[in-house]
Order: sequence, then C-alpha cells, then structure tokens
Amino acid sequence: MHIEQIWTGNAYRNFNYLIACPETGETLAIDPLDYEKCLSRAKERGWEITQILNTHEHGDHTGGNHAVIEATGAKLIAHQNAQGKIEGMDQGLIAGDVVKVGKSVELLALDTPGHTMSHICLLSKTDTPALFSGDTLFNAGAGNCSGGGHPEELYETFVSQLEKLADNTLIYPGHDYITNNLGFTLDREPDNQVALELKRELEASHDPEKPLVTSLKKEKEINTFFRLTSPTVISKLQEAFTDMPDQPSPKEVFLKLRELRNSW
Repeated sequence: MHIEQIWTGNAYRNFNYLIACPETGETLAIDPLDYEKCLSRAKERGWEITQILNTHEHGDHTGGNHAVIEATGAKLIAHQNAQGKIEGMDQGLIAGDVVKVGKSVELLALDTPGHTMSHICLLSKTDTPALFSGDTLFNAGAGNCSGGGHPEELYETFVSQLEKLADNTLIYPGHDYITNNLGFTLDREPDNQVALELKRELEASHDPEKPLVTSLKKEKEINTFFRLTSPTVISKLQEAFTDMPDQPSPKEVFLKLRELRNSW
C-alpha cells in the first residue's frame, strides 16, 4: 500500500490522501479538496484515481469531489448517513465494510460519530495499521462537534474504538493542528514532558509538507483526550469547573476538555 499525504496549504490546514495499490496503480483519494494537487500527484506517480472517500460531509472535505470525478470517473463513497448530504454518492458505507483498492489494498470502515453523525474512518489491513481519521482524531487533539456532531458520541468513539486499536497504528488526520493541539495539552497538563519536548521540536522544525506521523502509542502520551485519568488533567479541570466531582468519570473529564477546547 502506497500512501501520499498531501498538504493543501490552505487556511483550514487540510491534508488530502492518495492510497494506491502497488500492483495496479488503482488509487483511492480521501477528501481530495485540493483536486489539482491530488490529480497532479496521481499523474506523477502513474496512478489512476478510481474511488473517492469522503470521511464526512463538510465542504472542506467534499469540495474537490466534482473536479476529480470529472477528470477520472471515480466512484464516490462515504458514510451511509451522508446520503443526501454529499452530492453524487455511489455507495454508502457501514461499520465493517471493506473498501478494496486494486488487488491488495483493503481498508476497514469504522463508524466514528462525534464530529458529525456521518463520519467514517478507514483502517488499513496491514502489518502496521494506518488510520485515516478525518476530523475525528487529530495529532494531539480531537474533532469539534459544532458542525452537526455530539460530544458524548465523540467520547464513545474514542473509548470504544480508537483507544482499542493497536498501539503501532499510524495516524493520518484531516488537518494539521498538531502544534496548537500540543499547546492545549500543556495548558491542561503542564507536567507532560513528552508533549513539551515534542512541541519544542516542532516549533523549531515543523514542515506540513513533511508532516510528523504519530502512532496511537504516541497519541496516548501527548493527546489530552486520551489522558482522562491523569491526576494533573483532573486537578486542572477541577480548578476550572467548580462543579467537577472529586473523582470524575473519564466521560466527565472528556466532555469538560471538549468544552474548554471549544474556546481555547
């Protein structure tokens, strides 16, 4: 499986992806907003875009669909609940469906509500799994829920699905927010040395054209939304919210973190 992570350089800091079969060159484009870069990169590699996957229905993920379909005739797939929200869908996915690309690439569809209620992540069936996480999971962060989602659903997605993936799973998000997200981690957990060291490294050398690809293991160290039992995270929340119980549940911690992040 070949992965091209394409930096759009736009104001939304989007990443687009091409997933190609090594044997045939058949390619899946994920959220190809910058259709010119996606089409150009596929041409450079000698690949043929045969499918488009939208992780969800927001315009900064679907905006390139029409141009790519016009240029390639690609089939458009997304969450089954996105029917009527994404124009031109050919296929709706449910949890457990497998997206096949060429002869050898298989990507498992995960139903991951929270950012929206029509959000799909794709998990590669490879020795080192790759998760194409859209706007559900970011490097060191979590998606917001203001565009048709629900924080409680996002919490369930994190604890019942994402947290249970293999630690070596590589994370490919829909946006580059890592530096800002690390700032939030350190605001909530100032004694997180792993996050502090990584933030310093990125401030000195971060280049979205050559992005850092984190593993789930690393996310569990630097991403506040996985660190729900951290004593520091809890005590800082209790300072911010006087109604927090002495021993809050992980769900209570997650929801308060998401609330704070909305205005941070």
